[in-house]
Amino acid sequence: MNGTTGAGLLLALATRTKIRRGRDGVLIAEGWRLPMPPASCFTVGSVIITRRSAEWLLAEERAALLAHESRHAGQYAVLGPLFWPAYWVACGWSYVATGSFGVRNYFERHAGLHDGGYPEDLPLRPWLQRIRRR
Repeated sequence: MNGTTGAGLLLALATRTKIRRGRDGVLIAEGWRLPMPPASCFTVGSVIITRRSAEWLLAEERAALLAHESRHAGQYAVLGPLFWPAYWVACGWSYVATGSFGVRNYFERHAGLHDGGYPEDLPLRPWLQRIRRR
């Protein structure tokens, strides 16, 4: 309803990925070939885009990764297009704070860092540790 799933579908169609039905209302676009982003999966609206096949993502041993990406679909449902700038601000903060785009990113933390393959914690950069101690 908020247009983000339509954007995900347009992106999938424009890059000639094959769209399949997933679980719990998400769609899976398989066969992403562009170099960015470097992750094996990412989500736009209710479309999970993967470099691999839908079967790969739907396999039981990747249930946690599918759940992580599905949580992002829920975040899109709440924020709509506002998800994009909010997510990138959160990525920026996380990178400035730790050198990782995910560890201190609100959206990745709430989607489940471990499930998404992120480290669960990294120390703050030294300059932030000094500020925090004051």
